[in-house]
Amino acid sequence: SPPGLLLLTSFLLHVKEDRASPTRLVCDNRLIQKYIVEAKDMEKRVGQCQALPALSCPAVLPLVDFTFQQWKSKSNETKRREILCDLALLVGAAAGAQGHVNDKCGAKQLSQLYRHANSFFLLLQTFSWEAGHWELSCSPHSMEQTHITSIFLTYRQLVQGKLRFFFYDLAKVLCR
Repeated sequence: SPPGLLLLTSFLLHVKEDRASPTRLVCDNRLIQKYIVEAKDMEKRVGQCQALPALSCPAVLPLVDFTFQQWKSKSNETKRREILCDLALLVGAAAGAQGHVNDKCGAKQLSQLYRHANSFFLLLQTFSWEAGHWELSCSPHSMEQTHITSIFLTYRQLVQGKLRFFFYDLAKVLCR
C-alpha cells in the first residue's frame, strides 16, 4: 500500500545505526499531522459508505483515552508498549471486520485502516529502550463494539492522541 509503505519506508530510511529510532517521523511534525488527516479522512469516508452491517462477533477495541498528567508520568518505553497493545487490538479488529463487509467502499476503507495500523505496529516494534528481547504482553483496557465505524473512531483517537504525544515526547530526545 502506498501510504503504509511510505510510513515504513520513511522510517527505515532514517534509522540510526546505534539504536533504531524513527527520526524523520518523530522530528518532522508534518508527517504525524499527515497521518492524523488520513485517519480523519478514512473515518469520514467510511461514514459515507452504504449501510455497513453490524459485526456478528463484536470487535475488541482498546480504550485509547488518557489524561495528559498520567501520560507524562510514564517512560517512553511504557508508552511505546501501551501503543503497541492498542495497535494490536486495532489490527485484529480491522482484520476480523474485513470478513463481514461485502460493500466495496467499506472493504476498501477497512483495508486501508488495517495497513496503516499495521505499519505503525511494525514500526514501533523496531525500536526499544530496554536491553534484551521483549514480548508483547498486553492487558489493555478494552471494549467490545459491533459497529464498524467504531474501529475508525478508535484508530483516529489513537493517532491524534497517544501516538502524536508519543512522537512529541520522542522529538524532545531525538531531535536536538
